[in-house]
Amino acid sequence: MAVGKNIRTYFQGTWHDGDVSVMRAADHGAWLGSTVFDGARFVNGLAPDLWAHCARVNRSAEALMLRPTVSTEEMVQIVWEGLGAYAEGAAVYIRPMYWGIGGDKTAIVPSEDQTGFAICLEEIPMAPESATTTLGRTRFRRPVMEDAVVNAKAGCLYPNNARMLAEVHARGFGNALVADAMGNVAESATANVFMVKDGVTFTPIANGT
Repeated sequence: MAVGKNIRTYFQGTWHDGDVSVMRAADHGAWLGSTVFDGARFVNGLAPDLWAHCARVNRSAEALMLRPTVSTEEMVQIVWEGLGAYAEGAAVYIRPMYWGIGGDKTAIVPSEDQTGFAICLEEIPMAPESATTTLGRTRFRRPVMEDAVVNAKAGCLYPNNARMLAEVHARGFGNALVADAMGNVAESATANVFMVKDGVTFTPIANGT
């Protein structure tokens, strides 16, 4: 799903111009949801958190029982090669991703024999500094480890975010303020959330949701 422009795709060892097809209908990720990704930013010629995002996508793959096939260091190098085709002032969203291809004898557990890997670079402008939104509470909550793979940035978690957004959009709000399983404020449906009161910044406690 392209939301920006000027897309480049790294797949099967080389960079391609455009939004290249990378997954087949019978791949484990296509029909059983074993997909993980991460999102870093290239802005003003810099990608300050690129290594951390590449490291996290490898951890996410392991959480979904997928075997990472590209080291963090190699992934960072591949991304920088791909970014070389963009203008210096371009704002680029960087998405490395893995998905399952085969399954075990039950088909449910992804096989470690083969893992799909791609990187998608997409030119998407940053939101203006003056951007604002409104928050509405949602009845849908963040899951816990016993319910879902919350230790991964996994595609299968995002339908929950989608129904949060659909619910609050129907009531006229711009984003959803989401609670954890205990009812504490966790984040919004699309971003972290924090509050400043009397000069003190408060953030939700990291509790594994």
